[in-house]
Amino acid sequence: MVNERFQFRQLHPNLSFGTASDRYAGWIGQIYPDSYEAEVTSRRKKLGGKSFEERIVPVSSTASYFRHFNVLEIDFTYYRPLVDVDGTETSSIRLIRSYLEHAPGDAKFLLKVPRLFFSRWLRATVGGKLQYVANKDYLSRDAYMRMFHEPAVSVLGGQLAGFVFEQEYQRKKDSPSSEDFVGELDDFFSKIGREAALHIELRSTHLLTEEYFDWLETCGIGHVFSHWTWLPPLRKQWQLSGGRMTSATNDAVVRLLTPLRTPYASAYAMAAPFDAVIPEIAESPQALRMIDDTAALAFQAIDKGKTLHIVANNRAWGNAPELARTVADRITDEMRRRAQERP
Repeated sequence: MVNERFQFRQLHPNLSFGTASDRYAGWIGQIYPDSYEAEVTSRRKKLGGKSFEERIVPVSSTASYFRHFNVLEIDFTYYRPLVDVDGTETSSIRLIRSYLEHAPGDAKFLLKVPRLFFSRWLRATVGGKLQYVANKDYLSRDAYMRMFHEPAVSVLGGQLAGFVFEQEYQRKKDSPSSEDFVGELDDFFSKIGREAALHIELRSTHLLTEEYFDWLETCGIGHVFSHWTWLPPLRKQWQLSGGRMTSATNDAVVRLLTPLRTPYASAYAMAAPFDAVIPEIAESPQALRMIDDTAALAFQAIDKGKTLHIVANNRAWGNAPELARTVADRITDEMRRRAQERP
């Protein structure tokens, strides 16, 4: 039984709704039927000095998920490639196959690229202390293609909506110049496959330069409009882009991840267990602006004939399905208003 309050698949052919990860038991009664309550398992998560219980439903819930959403962002691939250095398949690729067993044929997946290939720095224990060290596999084309890109294309085929390359926040003093940064990206992206859309999410505002957006447009790579802790608001990112959606595959991605100026751990603690809207988050001026800005991006995509993947995260609202519903309602209201104004 589909809960009509959370039905997003038919809102508009140019709009694709989804979430960042899934299988949250807090979504039972919204996305997942009550029967899943008997199949919930738990695990512990330590974050910010606190311990949380994460309650999850089985992977078979994928069938219920896609009765509501068009796309799912898979984020566990960020932490581990699909194939190890020795060619052995990892648990990540096996889990993706499990998703496909339960997903309908028209289900689409966005895959986060492993940080191993797109993070300049990685955490490591050196001399008994946790430090950030230079990543020797940063922008390693051969390793990326062999350990992630090629197996992803092979397994998902036409159900692969695209790859999301997320790069961590970098201080300006630790970053290359805009020219050098674009140069190193070009050297990597000019040599990798284009079987699916490529989207980059930079988390350093000083790297969102005109030169960078010009390069994205030339290469046909999409900019991820990200509502994330230390990035400017979505509308400002749109201005920095020069009002462009740069992907050559005629789609774009907006990720609604965390409240602005709120670290990940704090946002997680406020939102857990992700089963309801958190007024402290959702009723803030910045959250209301996030909704308006996302709706504005949706109409820009429609006007430009592009598909916009709207990816909601629990931490940005308290509950991702409710966040998606709020965005959808805002878009629907604006559609009605525009229809009434037509002569």
